[in-house]
Amino acid sequence: MSEMFATVGTIAAIATAIVPQQGSVGIVRVSGDLALQIAQTLFHAPGKQIWDTHRIIYGYIHHPQTQELVDEALLLIMKAPRSYTREDVVEFHCHGGIMAVQQVLQLCLVNGARLAQPGEFTLRAFLNGRLDLTQAESIADLVGAFSPQAAQAALAGIVGKLARPIQQLRANCLNILAEIEARIDFEEDLAPLDDNYIISEIEKIKAQVTSILATSAKGELLRTGLKIAIVGRPNVGKSSLLNAWSQSDRAIVTDLPGTTRDVVESQLVVAGIPVQVLDTAGIRDTIDQVEKIGVERSRRAASVADLVLLTIDASAGWTQQDQEIYQQVKHRPLILVINKIDIIEEAEIKNLESQIQNCIVKCDNVDTHTFNMIPSIFAAAAKNIGIDALETAILAKVQKGIQAADMDIAINQRQAAALIKAKTSLEQVQATILQQLPLDFWTIDLRGAIQALGEITGEEVTESVLDRIFNKFCIGK
Repeated sequence: MSEMFATVGTIAAIATAIVPQQGSVGIVRVSGDLALQIAQTLFHAPGKQIWDTHRIIYGYIHHPQTQELVDEALLLIMKAPRSYTREDVVEFHCHGGIMAVQQVLQLCLVNGARLAQPGEFTLRAFLNGRLDLTQAESIADLVGAFSPQAAQAALAGIVGKLARPIQQLRANCLNILAEIEARIDFEEDLAPLDDNYIISEIEKIKAQVTSILATSAKGELLRTGLKIAIVGRPNVGKSSLLNAWSQSDRAIVTDLPGTTRDVVESQLVVAGIPVQVLDTAGIRDTIDQVEKIGVERSRRAASVADLVLLTIDASAGWTQQDQEIYQQVKHRPLILVINKIDIIEEAEIKNLESQIQNCIVKCDNVDTHTFNMIPSIFAAAAKNIGIDALETAILAKVQKGIQAADMDIAINQRQAAALIKAKTSLEQVQATILQQLPLDFWTIDLRGAIQALGEITGEEVTESVLDRIFNKFCIGK
């Protein structure tokens, strides 16, 4: 292991978020051979409380030299191997805030522990066989989850729903490799290999790999969420839409065009998907230098958004200015929000959508029969009308890319890259067999697939991969 993740000695860290004047409990975690000794040095338990594993003891933390009282606390003892790291672990459950936990941590460091590196507790759990690599990564996902669905996907990983199928696929590849190598070593004593059978078995493994790979888009969506930009000309109701959607007064709303001068952000969750909504300044030509900067930021926000909500004023219809903005954003995934329907007649509403779509077709000079209609939502944001329909349209837009055979799991980018490598190697094995190359050649790419699958669970993993994974963890985890 690298120096960053040297797994020797006893480590200590604050295991809870520390915020001044907030949080009732702060935890200092210690793991390693000296954990119990440090606890006995610092912690005084009155009465006849039993110091035994998986017990919580009440008492006081004292400075060992001055005997000065540091905190009233609880001590949790977890002896190896029945602990998170499979080492001796103690946790000091102190009062929340900053001073108590900082003083306790400092006393632990003075008395033989060293400060843990980011993710080192979980790294030790992995190296000591308590977790595989997919479970370790899922723990980080659970800590960083932005929605219940993201948390459920992380929990599925923690309980092994990803590791088990990957391990089985790797075992199947190893069995095929054993059959091939047996023919190489004992060719005269065994029946010839059935080429079609081997190709068929590899095809089954490949199909399962493809199925798991299909969850990568869902995983990316749950981890990073969607960035959605609300764009349009001034005074079409963009800020009202943000306020109605977020159920707050995040953006200033007036009848004056150009009120929004900068991008206003709001964080939402739509059907379990984290969504960052960007309310942008109205896009128009202006001589106002401040507004001009806001317009440019609006264009940039639209260019990087995963989805653009092109908002228009129903009472004004599709204007030349709307058409110009459409030309700037039409290459992004789009939903058309026809706002302010409460101030026009119902008969006008029915014709407005087709009029807009026909105008887009005409201006873009495309074939009407092949034109892919932009989803349209009718809304009256100021009266909170159309928000449910908008969320339904957003989900319909994004769910095309997240269909998967097993929706319980959601792989990350590292796992997806390893699966792609495994799939490519398996395809190469099939090609090698069809080319009737010697058996030795079959084993080369088959070993490549086995290694790639092993990288996912950690059965075959490099030091640099561990560095990248665990360096993203918080120190106390």
